[in-house]
Parts: sequence; structure tokens; C-alpha cells
Amino acid sequence: MGVFGKRKNKRYEYTPRYYKGEGNPYEIKHKFDDFRTTVGSTGGLKGKINTALDDFKHNADTQANKRVLLIIAILLFIFLLIIGFDLSIFFS
Repeated sequence: MGVFGKRKNKRYEYTPRYYKGEGNPYEIKHKFDDFRTTVGSTGGLKGKINTALDDFKHNADTQANKRVLLIIAILLFIFLLIIGFDLSIFFS
């Protein structure tokens, strides 16, 4: 076996039964990747933050944006309570 070198794998011309002919049939890709701006490499923390903010600003679903801001506000309030921050400056 060492005399002849390594054996090469056989290649077959196989196409899946329901293959429509567009792109690679074996590529695993999420169906919403074409519509997202935050998918992919953006190069560093600043690039990730900028693309996330752009996606947040140009999102058509404003109800979801309000929901995210409400969740962030509640989590911030809970964090301030845990660390013992004096919340009386917000209320008179």
C-alpha cells in the first residue's frame, strides 16, 4: 500500500432529486440571511455596534424596537436596585 501512494476518493456526479439548480444544494444557510444586515463579519467591535444600530434604526417593526427598549430599561432598573444605587434622584 505504501508503494502506490494514498488512494483517492471516487467522485460521483450526483444531483439531489428536488434540486432546482440555483447555488450549492449542500450549503447550510438560514432563510433570513439575505434580509439581515448584521449577519457576517463586520470587523471588530465598533463595526458590530454600528451595524446593529443601523439595523435598529432602519427596522420597519417599530413595535419590536419599543419592546427591546422596555426590556433594557427594566433590566437596567433591576441592576441599579441590586448594586444599591440611590434611585431617589429620579423621583422627587
